[in-house]
Amino acid sequence: MEELRVERLGQRGEGIARTAKGPVYVPYALAGEIVLAEVAGERGHLLEILHPSPDRIAPFCPHYGLCGGCAVQALAPAAYAAWKRGLLLDALRHAGLSPPVTPLVDAHGTGRRRATFHARFAARGPAKVGFMQARAHEVIDLDTCPILAPAMQEAPAIAHRLVAALGAARKPLDIAVTATLTGPDIDLRGHGALDPQETRALTRVAESEDLARIANHGARVIERRAPLLRIGRAEVAPPPGAFLQATQAGEEALAEKVCAALEGARRIADLFAGLGTFSLRLAEKARVHAVDSEGPALEALARAARSTPGLLDVTTETRDLFLRPLAATELNAFDAVVFDPPRAGAEAQARTLAASTVPLVAAVSCNIQSFCRDAALLTAGGYALESVTPIDQFRYSPHLEIVGIFRRAAKTRRPRRLLG
Repeated sequence: MEELRVERLGQRGEGIARTAKGPVYVPYALAGEIVLAEVAGERGHLLEILHPSPDRIAPFCPHYGLCGGCAVQALAPAAYAAWKRGLLLDALRHAGLSPPVTPLVDAHGTGRRRATFHARFAARGPAKVGFMQARAHEVIDLDTCPILAPAMQEAPAIAHRLVAALGAARKPLDIAVTATLTGPDIDLRGHGALDPQETRALTRVAESEDLARIANHGARVIERRAPLLRIGRAEVAPPPGAFLQATQAGEEALAEKVCAALEGARRIADLFAGLGTFSLRLAEKARVHAVDSEGPALEALARAARSTPGLLDVTTETRDLFLRPLAATELNAFDAVVFDPPRAGAEAQARTLAASTVPLVAAVSCNIQSFCRDAALLTAGGYALESVTPIDQFRYSPHLEIVGIFRRAAKTRRPRRLLG
C-alpha cells in the first residue's frame, strides 16, 4: 500500500496522483486528498482517506464505492459542477475552440427514467442482478437505486423477478427497463430464443408486475398495452429497445435549447432523429424532415406526428448517416439542421455540413471528444460556434450532454477547404 496525494479529478471521475512511476488513478478519491491506496501499475484501490478534501460530503447511496454507476457522489455540488464543466472546457481548448460556455445545467430532475440491469450467474447459487462494479466485471446485486425516478423505484425488483423466470438457463442477461406513461417497458438481451415455458413464465411476471410490455432482443413477447411517451404535444409508442434520453428533465432541457436556437426557421432537417425528441417539438412551428437509420423509431415518430393536431408537415427518411450522410446539395434546401448522433459523433455528416450553406446548425452530443471533433470541422468550414451549453442529466457521473449552436455568416458562400 502507498500514501498518495491526489492532485485532480480525471475524465472518469477518479482521483489522479502523481508518483515517481507515473500517474495513479484512484476511484472515489478527490482532489487535494491524501489517501492510502493499494497500487497495481497505474490503478489504485482506495483503502483509507488520511486527509479528506473540504469538498467531500457524505454519499447518500449505500452501494457507493462498489457500484460503478456513480463516480463522484461524495463531491460537493459546487465543486462537482466546476469539475464537470471543466471537462468540456479542457476538451474545447485542446480542439482549438474558445466559444462562450454556459454554466452547467442540472437536468437530473426526478431521476433516471431508464436503466439497464445486468444478471450474472456464478457456478452455483442465484444470480446477482444490478449494475456493474466500478472497473470490474462483477455485478453488484441491488434492491434499490436512489438516483432512479419514482416510476423506476420497483425496477430492481422487477429485474430480479424476470431473471428468476429465466433462471433455469443460467445465461447472462441485460434487462433494459424504461418508465412510460402506461407502465414499465422491458427489453431483454442475452438469453436468445425463448421456449414456450419461458414465454409463459415471462407472461406471468408481466401480469403480476403490471408491465406494459416485455420484448426479447427487440421482439415482442407480451404487450399488455402500448408503452407511451410524451414528447412535446405528442404521444409516442416506441418500438422495443428504442433510445430515450435518460431523464425527462434532460430531454426537456436539450429540446428547449435547440428549439430556441432554431426559432424562425421554416424548413428543418433533424438528423439522427430517433423517436422525435426534436422533430415533434420543432414541427409546432416548422416543417421537419427527420432522418435516422432506425426505421421502427421513425415509424413511431411519423405515427405520432400524424395523430397530433396542430403540427406542421413531418417527413421521414430511413438512412445510415454514417455511411451515407446528407450531401451539401441536399442540406442546402434547409433553413436549419439539428443533429444528435450516438457517442461516436457524426464526423461524415459534419464534413458535408461544413461544405453546405445551411445558415444555422444545432449540434447535440453525449460525448465531449466527438463533439469537439465535429465542432472543429464545422468551424473550419466557416461556421461560428456561438454558444455551448453543458447539460447534466447523468448526475454523479462523468457523462455530459452538450448543445452547440453554429451560425454561418450570411455573406459566406464558399466555406474554406477542409483538411483531411
